[in-house]
Amino acid sequence: MREPIESDLLRTFLVVVETTNFSAAAQRVGRTQSAISAAIKKLEDTIGEALFERGARGVVLTRQGVQLVPYARRVIDLLSEAAATIRSKPLGGPVRIGIPEEYSQTVLPAALAAFAVRHPAVEVTISCDYTVRNIAALERDELDLAVVFDWSDQMSGEVLCIDPTVWVTSIVHRLHDIDPLPIATYRDSSWCRDFALKSLHQLGRNYRVAFIADTSSGLKNAVTAGLAVTTLSRSNIPPGCRELTTEDGFPPVDSSRVVLRRNTFRSSEAVRELAEMVRDAFQPMAGPPMA
Repeated sequence: MREPIESDLLRTFLVVVETTNFSAAAQRVGRTQSAISAAIKKLEDTIGEALFERGARGVVLTRQGVQLVPYARRVIDLLSEAAATIRSKPLGGPVRIGIPEEYSQTVLPAALAAFAVRHPAVEVTISCDYTVRNIAALERDELDLAVVFDWSDQMSGEVLCIDPTVWVTSIVHRLHDIDPLPIATYRDSSWCRDFALKSLHQLGRNYRVAFIADTSSGLKNAVTAGLAVTTLSRSNIPPGCRELTTEDGFPPVDSSRVVLRRNTFRSSEAVRELAEMVRDAFQPMAGPPMA
């Protein structure tokens, strides 16, 4: 039975992978080149496979080395996360956050679950609701944080990303070619009147309301089933559907900013840390820094 792989050997392995050179790796971690060589040799002996091919200009991963890279990174990331969790000061108290339904099953679940694991004593309450209602709840001191859409570019708060609203159709059904256009829309929504329907008027498209829903899930069901086209955040387009582009005659409806707003009258370390985790969750969607 082979010896277990030491985490320090995996860390050294990853440094060599990044630098492609034992000498450069030694300089980065403050060790001698011979110590780096010895560590890699020990790792190769433990695994029983050569991980690098040595050359005059450095090293190149072997097939086995390439296979090891994602596992090594996963192990080191887990160890780092465990250390951060153990060292972090236990937090307590309530945290109330409002989020749009669009992100309740995509961006935010992982962040909220990770926060709950790291701080089990914090009582997290999540309000999944429309932007207007979450803003009102924030102003009534019923929420500590709120992730909301800003269509006017005038709302205060931290911009997490830009997530335009676009017209969406089923890949199988070509409802966007029908006249009048069958659309799915929110019930009693000022946003629909001011943006979605206004965009159709500007395009000169005849339309009829074929499906009315209270949630974005309802709109997604309608477009997936081929009952209507609808408006959704670009990040929220379901499988089997696609964005209707300018080439189809449908430019984006708006350029929504996703904004994190905070309760100006109430804050705590738990609130600040949850805000940081929400920010990290949106980072892959953020793109380049905004001016």
